[in-house]
Amino acid sequence: MRVVIQRSKQASVTVDGQVTGAIDSGYVLLVGLTHEDTLEDVRYVAKKVAELRLWEDEEGKMNRSIVEHGGEILSVSQFTLYADTRKGRRPSFIEAARPEKALPLWEAFNEELKSTYGLKVETGVFGAMMDVSLVNDGPVTIIVESKAKE
Repeated sequence: MRVVIQRSKQASVTVDGQVTGAIDSGYVLLVGLTHEDTLEDVRYVAKKVAELRLWEDEEGKMNRSIVEHGGEILSVSQFTLYADTRKGRRPSFIEAARPEKALPLWEAFNEELKSTYGLKVETGVFGAMMDVSLVNDGPVTIIVESKAKE
């Protein structure tokens, strides 16, 4: 599982002209899943996302988590995070999980952020062509991968 975290001041996802999810201060999460991912990976990455200290404290140091900050999540499924560009000019997506596996894991990830960490989670639409708009805060962009577990 691979998640790109972008700290944002505001963000939204639009599908066919309709806003499907919008947040104020928080994270935009671009979520990629591979065919090897499990619920253990989902829990690990959700914990990392919730507990990473990417928000400033009173002294201006990145010392607070999104939970402490009171931020929101905009979660967007993105199979292209598993693009393999080593050969040729057309990326291969063979490592990305098939929709029947990826959708339930993405939903479990979003639910884990809500139920375990009390975060407000808005989403894009799985498998849809989406327009994602955000104001990157910092900019702060971090990549978390479940295969990099301690």
